[in-house]
Formats: sequence, structure tokens, C-alpha cells
Amino acid sequence: MVAFTANEICSNLKFKSLNAPLLKASVSKIRSKISNLGYVNRIRDNLLNLRKNKMLPLYEDLKSANCVVCGGSGRSLYSLNAAMSQIAMSQIGWRTKVILTPDDPGFPGKNMYDAASELERRYRKTLLLINSGSGLSEDPLIMAQDLARYIEDKKSSKFSMGLVTSNLNSPLGEIVRKYGHAVALKGRGKSTPSLDYSEIGMMGDMFELGSLLLLCIMTEAIFRNLTMDEVLQLCKQELVQLGQMIDSNVASKTYTHLVDLLEKRTSVFLGGKGTVNEVVKMTGVRLFHIKSFLGESVYIARGVNTPRPRAGDLEILLSFSGETEPVIRWCEIFKRLNGTVLSISGNKDSTLAKKSDLQLILKEAVKPGHPRRFYMRAAYVLSPLPVKLAERLRERGLTLPEFIINWYHSVTQ
Repeated sequence: MVAFTANEICSNLKFKSLNAPLLKASVSKIRSKISNLGYVNRIRDNLLNLRKNKMLPLYEDLKSANCVVCGGSGRSLYSLNAAMSQIAMSQIGWRTKVILTPDDPGFPGKNMYDAASELERRYRKTLLLINSGSGLSEDPLIMAQDLARYIEDKKSSKFSMGLVTSNLNSPLGEIVRKYGHAVALKGRGKSTPSLDYSEIGMMGDMFELGSLLLLCIMTEAIFRNLTMDEVLQLCKQELVQLGQMIDSNVASKTYTHLVDLLEKRTSVFLGGKGTVNEVVKMTGVRLFHIKSFLGESVYIARGVNTPRPRAGDLEILLSFSGETEPVIRWCEIFKRLNGTVLSISGNKDSTLAKKSDLQLILKEAVKPGHPRRFYMRAAYVLSPLPVKLAERLRERGLTLPEFIINWYHSVTQ
């Protein structure tokens, strides 16, 4: 059993040991403002509006599946991958599941229809799990259509579909509900265009970050064999801690200096290995929307188009342990080229933290091989970066309307 400090009470899973007054106080606190950022509070509201009976069927499907195939596009897919990777890294035998995406070298087919026969042969139950706010993204829709066609053609009973979406009535929502279960998680909704990004986030932030938290807590709950009531309680507790973590970091001198650097004529490089690379991509997409307008670029380390850094560029590196060797080497190389390195890790005494120019430390008490919340928390702590950059530019007289930011958004993801 993992031992937590008092400051890690939000991660404590011994619910039966929590007395009623403590539990009541926690719930009372969550229903008040948890962050100075409006979109974080709205994510909280959206998650607390979820109902147990609507979530339970998907949770049970996810728990019982031997293989989970992840579907989505862009940040929604990165959110899903970050959460599911925690299951893939589980070191407890009975909880071990196979996690696949169509981009994996080991995916047994060029599309979902072709792969289904082999998946059916290998696994007792396969779940196609999709994360899509709009329910309109082409890639996951095609995956669902292909699997539906296979189920009908072969009369197979070894497949199910799951969906987290803001639009149950979308084509994707209709297919998934026929062959599985969908959870309706609100996102931004139909709010009018705004320049107040602290209140609304950028584009799909509210859904993408909200689904990330929900899916991460679900995977942790599966690992610990928890009930759906405990899943909802974990979400409430984590949201309180997240609000405090976000606000304290955004108000720090390190964060202010980071925005100062982003405002300058610099290219930005982001890097991490494994699960953290999904968080890196989530952050890179939003930063790219702002920096591209300024004529500057955002790159992912070891990407196909990543150039040699120049003096004055900024690198953001993530590693829970701070001891991941390739990431440490990236830090050393970047500093030799006279760039500035920000590291985000779980240990202030790690090699990466000590070698970096700037550090954000997200402590977490967790045993090796157990699910971590570090990756989800890092995504939340980094999410205000493009928001604060846009606000800083507006202070300088450069306003970035949403239609300009949206223009830089990929239409082929």
C-alpha cells in the first residue's frame, strides 16, 4: 500500500478511513472556486455534473477488456493515450491489458476492419475506446465505422466500443451507442468568441483536459479495483489539489520568467519520453497556435522537422524521475548551444532539475509500476502557458482573436 503525506491526501485511496466531517469539507470546498483560471473551474463543474449510472457501463467495459484500442485525433487522442499508457505500464499481472493504437508497429492491420479478425483471435474482449469532443473527427469515425461493419459481417461478440464526447448525437456517438457505451462530458459548448482565454481556455481545452483527468482517474481506479463511487470521489479530490497546484505555479517567478522568454523571438522545443511525450504534444499544439502567428516555431524533440537549436531558444523537458538519460542529454546539448531549459519533474534533487535553468517540481508519492498522476498534472500546469502568452501580447497591443488562432489549427489531424 502506498503511504501518502498529509499534503497528498487527495491521492489517498483509503476512503473508508476518511471520517464524515473530512469528506463533507472536501465536497464543500470543491463546489467553490478552486482556481484563479475560469476554465479550470468550468472543467471542475463539467466533471462534477457526470452521473454514476451514465459512467458505470463504460467503466465496466474498460475494466473487463483484455485489449484496448485507442482512437481519436489531436489533443483528444493525446489525452486518451496518456491515460491508457498507465494501464500499459502496470506491473500487476491480473490487471495487465494490451493497449494499442492504429499507429503502433504491432497493430495487426492497415485499418480497424482488417485488424479485427486478428484481435478477435488473440483476445477474449477488445474495446475500441475513443475520445472526441465534437464526435465529428474523421479518423475515429472511420475506425468506428470499420469495426461496426466487421461486427455485422462476422456476427462477432468479442468487441465493444466506448466514447467520451460532448456530442452524443454526432455520427460517432450514434455508432458507439449501438455497439457500446458513451459518456457525455461537456466542453466549452457554444460560447461566443472571446479574448478572455483565462475564462474559456483555448479552443478545446476544457474538454481535452477534462477527459484527460477523467480517463486518468478511471485507469488508476481499475488498477486499484475501485468502485464507480470511488472514481467520482477521486475526481473531486484531485480537482481541489489541481486548482492549488496550477495557481501556485502560475503565480511563481519561474512561470513569469517562462512567459517572458516565450514573448521574445525564440523557437520552442519540447521533449520527453514515453507517456510524457503525449503531454508534450498536447502543450506543443497550443503553443504553436500562438508562436506561429508571431512567425516563430514550436518543435517536438526528435521530430522529423526538428532543426538545430539556436542561442536564446527555449526547451521544455518533462520527466517524472528526472533521471531519463536521453532527456538529460537533450538538456546538456541545449545548454551548450546557449539555450534556456525548463524542466518539469517530480524530484527537485534529480539530475535533470539540477542541470536545468528553470524548474517546476510536481511532487507525487507513488510506487514504481503504479499509475501516476504526474503526467495529467503536468498537462494542467502547462495549459496556462499559451493563455498567459496571449494575455501578455495583448498588454503589448497585439490582440489574437480566436479565428486567427483557429486558422493555425491542423485540419488533417
